[in-house]
Amino acid sequence: MHRIQSVGVLGCGLMGSGIAQVCLRAGLTTVVRELSDDLAAAGRARIESSFEQAVRRGKLDAAGRDQALTGLRTCVDVEPLAQCDLVIEAIVEDLEEKRKTFVAVDAVAKKTAIFASNTSSLTLTQLAMATSRPERLIGLHFFNPVPVMRLVEVVRTLATDDKVVACAQAFVRSLDKEAILCGDNSGFIVNRLLVPYLLDAIRAFENGVGTVEDIDRGMQLGCAHPMGPFTLLDFVGLDTVFYIANIMFDEYRERRFAPPPLLKQMVQAGRLGRKSGRGFYDYNA
Repeated sequence: MHRIQSVGVLGCGLMGSGIAQVCLRAGLTTVVRELSDDLAAAGRARIESSFEQAVRRGKLDAAGRDQALTGLRTCVDVEPLAQCDLVIEAIVEDLEEKRKTFVAVDAVAKKTAIFASNTSSLTLTQLAMATSRPERLIGLHFFNPVPVMRLVEVVRTLATDDKVVACAQAFVRSLDKEAILCGDNSGFIVNRLLVPYLLDAIRAFENGVGTVEDIDRGMQLGCAHPMGPFTLLDFVGLDTVFYIANIMFDEYRERRFAPPPLLKQMVQAGRLGRKSGRGFYDYNA
């Protein structure tokens, strides 16, 4: 397998812009595709702002920032992705939208291109079979914030070629990140263990085991977690956790993946965490 030299990123939201940034930082030509010129411009601005923060914090010098940004191209059509060695999908967590996007890119991508999805909960096989190259589709699950978090889950399907897996692992290492290999099950390794933990924390609070603050402090001080489960829930977004939990419950049909009533009610009430200003904690004060 040849070395990955050019990367396409589908979607330039929080995750897509982070993935693009680490690819640019590694010296890779990076083409970012969004659905409109306005979204593409906003995505570019998000990437540039993140690089500026890295310069201010002394993580990168101005020359390095400028050099990295020379490799960035944004687009709305899929044609500019035609020569990318690797195309990473980081759009909305919706199966049909992801399928349609891969079909469109599959029509223009070169035959040797590898496709990857950053999905955190959907299984990859159902995406792979929508393309003409199921043996060349793999999961690359980055973690938020991408420039900071060093882990990437490399997810292989029943159809994934061994050489594609090896190429994906080498690509992750080229980003100065660490890869772990996972099977194609909903949630992979991290979310399969993390989501039930977060849901159990909500159930513990519902059952009067402790307050939100005390449960958080207990897990921080007693288990050396960097943040407690409710702080993490608010950071990730309660709507995101609710959506992922439902997908995983549909997959496994086990109670530990079922969203507690309180989580559903908070999402219905718009209390989504940091992004809405209020979740288990109030961020408006």
